[in-house]
Amino acid sequence: MKVLITGGNGYLGRIIKQTIMSNCEVFTLGRNNSHYCVDLSLNDRIEFNEKFNLVIHCAGKAHQVSKSNGEVDDFYRVNVQGTANLLKALEKPSLPKTFIFTSTVAVYGLNQGNLIIEDYPILAKDPYGLSKIQAEQLVQNWCKKNGVTCTILRLPLIAGFNPPGNLGAMIKGIKKGYYFNINGGKAKRSMVLAEDVAKFILKASEVGGVFNLTDGYHPNFNELSNLIAAQLGQKEPLNLPFFLARLAAKFGDLIGSKAPINSDKLRKIAANLTFDDSKARAAFGWNPSPVLKGFKINQ
Repeated sequence: MKVLITGGNGYLGRIIKQTIMSNCEVFTLGRNNSHYCVDLSLNDRIEFNEKFNLVIHCAGKAHQVSKSNGEVDDFYRVNVQGTANLLKALEKPSLPKTFIFTSTVAVYGLNQGNLIIEDYPILAKDPYGLSKIQAEQLVQNWCKKNGVTCTILRLPLIAGFNPPGNLGAMIKGIKKGYYFNINGGKAKRSMVLAEDVAKFILKASEVGGVFNLTDGYHPNFNELSNLIAAQLGQKEPLNLPFFLARLAAKFGDLIGSKAPINSDKLRKIAANLTFDDSKARAAFGWNPSPVLKGFKINQ
C-alpha cells in the first residue's frame, strides 16, 4: 500500500512514518528532506507521480497564541489554503481510497468540560481553532464529493519523546525550576501518546468518521508534573494556593500579554478539560496506553 504523509518531518508525522513504514510504501511531503519538497500553503500546482491508497494529512501550523495579524493570517494560509491545495493536487493522477486528517480538540472552542463527545458543537473562535474547523469541512466535503473514505482524528495534548508546545514548555519549566502547580494541580487534561496514534492510524483509516483520541485516563497537572520531575531527577514542583494565584492573575491583567499568568490563563489552568474516546474504541479497537505509564522524556 502506498501512503503519503504530509508534514512527514513534523513531530507526529515523523512518528507515524517510522511506525507504518514496515507495512507500507511511505512517501512524505514537506518543505524539505521529503519525497515531495513543497510548501502546501504557497503551491497550488503540485504534481504527484504515484497513486496513493492512503493520505495522512499532518502538515499544518501548530497551536500558539497569535501575536500579530500576520500570525493570524498564517493559520488560514497554512491550515486552510494548504489543505485546499493538497486536495486539488490529489485529484490527479487518481484519487486515494482513504484520507486521514489529524485535527484537534481545539475545534470545540472549550476551556473546560468533562468527557466531551464528537457531536458537541465545534465553536472555536480563535484563529487556530477556526482554521482547523475550516480545514475539517474542506476535507469532509471533498471526500464526500469524490467517494473517498474520510477519517478525522481530533487530538488533545500529544505526549512523547521531546514533545513540542505546552508539554515541551512544562518540561523546560520543571527542568529549570520555575514551574509550579496551581491549586494542587488537580485539574485534569486529556492527553495521548504519539506512538499510540501512529500504531492505530491504519485501522482508523479503514472506518471513516470523526473521532476523539485520548489515553482514557486524563491525568491531572500534579500527576504529570511529578512524573516529569522524577524522570529529570528534580524535586516535585511547588504548589501555589488558588487565592495567591488569583492575586497574581489580577496583577497580570494589569501588566498585559507579557504576564506569565492572568485571569484568563488561570481559568484554563484550574478547570478540567477532557474528551470522550469511546466512539474510537468501538469503531476500530482504540486501546491506548495511559500517558503516565508510556511517557518517557528520554529515549
